[in-house]
Amino acid sequence: MARRLAESLAGLTLGCALALLVPVSAAAGELPRPVLSALEHRHLPAESLSVYVEKLGTGEPVVAWNEHAPRNPASVMKLVTTLAALDVLGPTYTWKTEVYVRGRVHEDTLDGDLLLKGYGDPYLVAERFWQIVRAVRRAGIRRITGDLLLDDSWFDVKDYDPGAFDNEPLRTYNVAPNALMVNFKALRYTFEPDPAQATVNVSLFPEALENLQVVNDLSLGGGRCGGYQRGITLTANENVDRVVFSGSFPSGCSSYSMYRTALGHNEFAYGMFRTMWHELGGELDGGWKNVVEEKGEAPLISFSSLPLAEVIAQVNKHSNNVMARQLLLTLAAEKYGPPGTVENGRKAIAEWARSRELDLEGLEVQNGAGLSRDARVTAHDVATLLRYAFQSPFMPEYMASLSLPGLDGTLERRFANTSPIAGRGHMKTGSLDDVTALAGYLQARSGERYIVVSLQNYPGVHRGTGEEVQHALLTWLYDR
Repeated sequence: MARRLAESLAGLTLGCALALLVPVSAAAGELPRPVLSALEHRHLPAESLSVYVEKLGTGEPVVAWNEHAPRNPASVMKLVTTLAALDVLGPTYTWKTEVYVRGRVHEDTLDGDLLLKGYGDPYLVAERFWQIVRAVRRAGIRRITGDLLLDDSWFDVKDYDPGAFDNEPLRTYNVAPNALMVNFKALRYTFEPDPAQATVNVSLFPEALENLQVVNDLSLGGGRCGGYQRGITLTANENVDRVVFSGSFPSGCSSYSMYRTALGHNEFAYGMFRTMWHELGGELDGGWKNVVEEKGEAPLISFSSLPLAEVIAQVNKHSNNVMARQLLLTLAAEKYGPPGTVENGRKAIAEWARSRELDLEGLEVQNGAGLSRDARVTAHDVATLLRYAFQSPFMPEYMASLSLPGLDGTLERRFANTSPIAGRGHMKTGSLDDVTALAGYLQARSGERYIVVSLQNYPGVHRGTGEEVQHALLTWLYDR
């Protein structure tokens, strides 16, 4: 009797396991069986999940579950901002950064000030900013007797608290947008043990800024390479122009790096310029001032950004929050005139959606990046956008901006090359505390391409359980 019962239970277990492996049809108003099993296994209520799946070219849902429920999409919101920017501004749109002279240039000396004016370039990283500094030197200027004038008036960010979201003001994802944002206002600190001297060396990229003081109070400890921030504590003063590293760094680490912000936007741009200027043999007698450039003569230098198509790839593949915010303010400035504001950015997206007859019933854009507790969108809204994007003449640029499962971006480590899903989709992920989301396109084993959207809000779902649900959905869809 006991043996027959055990055999029956074993058969039931095997049958359930096989059911997860066999493609199962799902009516539009039902969740696929593997998704339900994943929810039940992790004790997640089905009501916490919104799913919308549609075979491209049909307009009819394959799965539609809570598709009209507004949910926090986390970084999936970037799909909205990047699509609006691509559609309104075009894939070849570029930002400019201008350099003006305010004074007389005699031989190799500018007897006056040098002015930098920004127009919101989201990707003015150190290597590209160096090209601007180098161009000034190539223009024949070696010494500047006055100040470096900085004009960031193209955007109006108002009062911005970088610690308001999660009390982590030095994290790079919390950087405020700025019309003259240089290198995301961030530095990479690299820590390497020196056992011979029983010390820890700290190096910076870009090179240490002349107006930033870095204090190394780290000690070298024993043990394996592990622990939160490898035992490093970072403290900064109010202006973030003095940072102190303390704690015990494990000798088992060969190297460890972290990115953190420093200074204010203007101070950072000035520090970067001054440091690079001196490296190129230049002299700068003065300090810096924040100004608003008056329309006048042509700039000495007009430096163009990467085209928008390349910028949105950085935004979506790597989920760059500050770049998404720059896009929102750029839309505002281009649509309604400078200065670009968050309010006008939201207005520009709403007007764009209406002009394209996109009925986005539950959309709350907030900052355009998804780093918000108040942003909302429905799975149906996201699918509407993805359907529109696929029919757009800029579809190739938009799809190319999304992560390839198992290959790059935020999905590089998911769906490894052993998974049949690897390389078979173009998707955007999103994750916040109690939020997990995924949306994009998947090409099934049959060769058919689908729109797929999954939004889930529930306590703890960001800790991996939500990804299990997404994996069940995508695996089912791939084999459908």
